[in-house]
Amino acid sequence: MSNTINKRLNSLRKFMEEKGLHAFIVPSTDSHLSEYPASHWASREWISGFTGSAGTIVVTREKAGLWTDSRYFLQAGKELEETEIILFKDGLPETPTMEEWLTTELGKGEYVGIDGNVYASKDAFNLTHKLNMKELHLISDYDPFDAIWHDRPEIPTNTIFAFPEKYSGESTKHKITRICDAVEKAGADSLLVASLDTIAWIFNIRGNDVKCNPVAVSYAYVSRKESVLFINPKKLTSEVADYLKEQGVILAEYDKVFDYVSNIKETVCLDANKITFKLYNTIPSDCKIIENAPSPADLMKSIKNETEIQGFNKAMEKDGVALIRFLMWLEKAVPAGGVSEIMIPGKLVEYRSQQDGFVGESFDTISGYNPNGAIVHYHVSKESSLDVKPEGFLLVDSGAQYFDGTTDITRTIAVGPLTEQMKKDYTMVLKGHINIATAIYPQGTRGSQIDILARKALWDNGLNYLHGTGHGIGHFLNVHEGPQNIRMNENPTTLQIGMVTSNEPGIYRANQYGIRIENLILTQHEVTTEFGEFYSFKTLTLCPIDKTPIVKEMLTDKEIEWFNLYHKFVYDRLSPLLNEEEKHWLKEKTNEI
Repeated sequence: MSNTINKRLNSLRKFMEEKGLHAFIVPSTDSHLSEYPASHWASREWISGFTGSAGTIVVTREKAGLWTDSRYFLQAGKELEETEIILFKDGLPETPTMEEWLTTELGKGEYVGIDGNVYASKDAFNLTHKLNMKELHLISDYDPFDAIWHDRPEIPTNTIFAFPEKYSGESTKHKITRICDAVEKAGADSLLVASLDTIAWIFNIRGNDVKCNPVAVSYAYVSRKESVLFINPKKLTSEVADYLKEQGVILAEYDKVFDYVSNIKETVCLDANKITFKLYNTIPSDCKIIENAPSPADLMKSIKNETEIQGFNKAMEKDGVALIRFLMWLEKAVPAGGVSEIMIPGKLVEYRSQQDGFVGESFDTISGYNPNGAIVHYHVSKESSLDVKPEGFLLVDSGAQYFDGTTDITRTIAVGPLTEQMKKDYTMVLKGHINIATAIYPQGTRGSQIDILARKALWDNGLNYLHGTGHGIGHFLNVHEGPQNIRMNENPTTLQIGMVTSNEPGIYRANQYGIRIENLILTQHEVTTEFGEFYSFKTLTLCPIDKTPIVKEMLTDKEIEWFNLYHKFVYDRLSPLLNEEEKHWLKEKTNEI
């Protein structure tokens, strides 16, 4: 593979020389700035061999570097071995930024290339400013992969389907009215949208253009005057087309969006983080732009209505039953031998597919035994798969797409004897998880303000994890959804009633083991006092948390109380759905500590 990657880099350099470019930047995104792009836009993976969902490669005529975050440090280190690509661990104090590195590698007056059709406009403007300060120039006109990637996949043309209101809880027409109200409040007349999950939510459509993400490649323009969905007509059945037209939606071909946008007369609202540089620059210069981050539609999507919340509850029950059966199988299979990491994703699909309304996985399952569990976003392969022996930890992070909702859960399972360090680490992570689950906080609180609750026990012992504590979850949509999150980095979006977020603190000891405990939590009203409104979290996920590694003496009485009440909640909700053997197993796993 290393020779293949180096040949591809040389092809890119030849293209750069022909165009007079001295460097080229390749992000992970597509024309819709998706976290997980369709294979047509998997250019960064193709050119580098790095398969993580986040990262940017910069190629000069002599060198190449890849920037990625802490979730992928170990994975990227392995996947870039024997290539010429240098790994830059983004976010560490000693790591230069991409722009800093470029300014040391290039000379004044030289040219840096990007494909403006896959680069966020806000990032491109910032990059232009930083390069110009060093007398470097940005060129955004070229997509080199059309020339050098000879077997590049086509843009998907899979058919879409309408997502019924019995699941969505709101008609497309009503959503458009609410969006227009919010856009006008922001001082604009219309909203331009490129994000695939937001478009799917607005128009109550779902597709399968991106693995694990039920979205369809499209653009949208929403206004009181007209709302337009730009989509390849091959993707539309007559039933879907009729539904959209009934909702007042105009249908136009996917690639006509640039012609349409170039003729906009109204004031347009957009999120510059979620519109490409090319699309942004297509807007007429005399057209007023209101930049809103987050987009009004993104914020609306993140606040689930009662139908969506009930759907999540149903999805959790279905997922819980499947996970009980998986854990029972695992408990018997590991001591008997023959269980490997690579078997686990298939087993989870087997049990989940027995549930009504199951559509597929919400992401590729992470099944990491001992040292592989320390790779935060580990992707098992035939080459990397370890046999799961009856000792140590197995970390399983998985999720499902049901028509009712999207699930995401991590359990770290003691498959045999543990060291004292393992038990203490596990208990500290559990304490952080409970501290988030039991948090009560005032209206207007941001995720960054409560992130410390998940880390306090770890920090007290000189330990930490570098990924976020929580991300938003879509409703039968993308498993990673903004705009809210819980993490150390500042995010101005506040936690609001109806938002569903993950709660997943962890700890990772390189080449030893990883620990993560993840449930999904719903922001709800807690109490009103003379000091204002206060919110709390309701845990939605239904699955026992392994008791075996817990050092009970490290938990407070309140933490023990939450743990026991959570397990009672799991048993009460799932036991009516189980047979007698499964009930007996679950009763033992949820007994009080």
